[in-house]
Parts: sequence; structure tokens; C-alpha cells
Amino acid sequence: CIMADLDAIHSFCSSSRNDDNESYPSPDITGVSSFDLAPIATPHTFLDTTFKAPNAPESIKYAKGTTTLGFIFNGGVVIAVDSRSTQGPYIASQSVKKVIEITPYLLGTMAGGAADCMFWERELGRRCRLYELENKRRISVSAASKILGNITYAYRNYGLSMGTMIAGWDHTGPNLHYVDSDGTRQKSQRFSVGSGATYAYGVLDAGYRPDLTVEEACELGRRAIHHATHRDAYSGGIVNVYLVQEDGWQFISADDTNDLYYERYH
Repeated sequence: CIMADLDAIHSFCSSSRNDDNESYPSPDITGVSSFDLAPIATPHTFLDTTFKAPNAPESIKYAKGTTTLGFIFNGGVVIAVDSRSTQGPYIASQSVKKVIEITPYLLGTMAGGAADCMFWERELGRRCRLYELENKRRISVSAASKILGNITYAYRNYGLSMGTMIAGWDHTGPNLHYVDSDGTRQKSQRFSVGSGATYAYGVLDAGYRPDLTVEEACELGRRAIHHATHRDAYSGGIVNVYLVQEDGWQFISADDTNDLYYERYH
């Protein structure tokens, strides 16, 4: 599988080595066909057909919850997330790291299935590093998000659960893309993803300005996540804030939502 990926990337890079404006790599770079699927006739319908059989157990119901957000301002990109992991009505963890550090210049967020997001964003990091080794330059944020979008599109209807943001800084400046398990890929200035997204959007849209200072932008992201966790039972724990600038990303803060409520926002 690794050799197939390397061959696909080498083929892409050889054909586009002289293109200084790359943003959208060939779909071949994903090499998605090299990954093994379950040894059954129709893996994409397995969950549906299995639980419809006679005497089958109750169907698996995925109950997910989180709040993540990202926005671009004049000083860079702010990423803010909560840290709660839920299993239906139960809180499974309060210390999940929902920001995945793809490269020193790229960050990914995690919403949906933790295993799906973590596996594929780590795989994206591997492919970005291979690209950099081959081309002697960083991959663009657009191209990185396109690789992930190609993978999720190829695996749509196979049971993946992902709603992720890819944020970073490249030769075009700060960029923010949204990619999900349906193969959707969008670019925008602001995104919020997860069960608490509507609450976060309310705070984010009210306080957003392109000319925010770095301190104001980080505080806006922190406050938006906090208020979302206060209203959404499936979000909570720690509010983690990251900042992406021209020299790469940096971790800004980690604040307990209870402390924020009683000490700052109550």
C-alpha cells in the first residue's frame, strides 16, 4: 500500500513539477484504491443490511457531539475547540485533543468519529510530508484539503463520520477549508462544526471583524466555544485555542469551561 501511494505521488509530482500555481493535485495522489476494505461483497451497505436481517441485534446508532470553529482575520487563522467526547448520553472523556497537528503549517480539527478523523488526518500529514520531500516546498492548504476531500469522496457511504476543518498558511496567505465525510469541500472565512456550532456561530458572527488584534481574535474564539459548551450538553471540558500565522501554528491556551464560566463570563 505504501509503495502504491509513493508511485501515485511521484507520478503526480513529475507531471506538475514546473507548475508554480498548484492548488488542486490530481486525484491519483490520494491512492485511495490501495486501502483494503472489509472482505465482504458490499462494504458500503454492510451496516444497513446486517441489522435488517432476521433476529439481528438493534442497529448501531451513532450519537456524536462537539464544538469546533475556525476563522480568518488579518493576523492569521484562529482555531478553537472543546475537548469533550461523548458516547450517547455518557461523557466518555473530558480531555480529547480535537486539533490534529498535520504539519508545522497545517492544522486539522476533529468532529464526528474520533477514529475516522484521527486516522485520515494523520494519513494526510504523511502525504503532505511526502509531497514536500519530492517538491522541496510546502504543500498549499488548498491542495492538502483537496487530498482529504478526494479520500472522503471515494469512501462516501462507507460509514465514515467526519466534519473537519483544514487551516494553514501558504504562499497565498491564511486559508481555511471545510471537508466532511460526504466529500464536501468548501473554502470560507469562518466555519463552526459540531453539535454546538449554532451557538458558537451566534457569538462568532456578533464579534467578528477582519481587523481584530491577535488577542481579540483568540478571545473571540475562546468565548464562542465556551458559550457553545454552556448550551450544548455534548460539548465541554477544556477550550483549546490555536493561532496560525506566516511562521506556522502555535498553541495559545487551554482553559477549563467551568473556570471560564465562574471567573470570566458569568
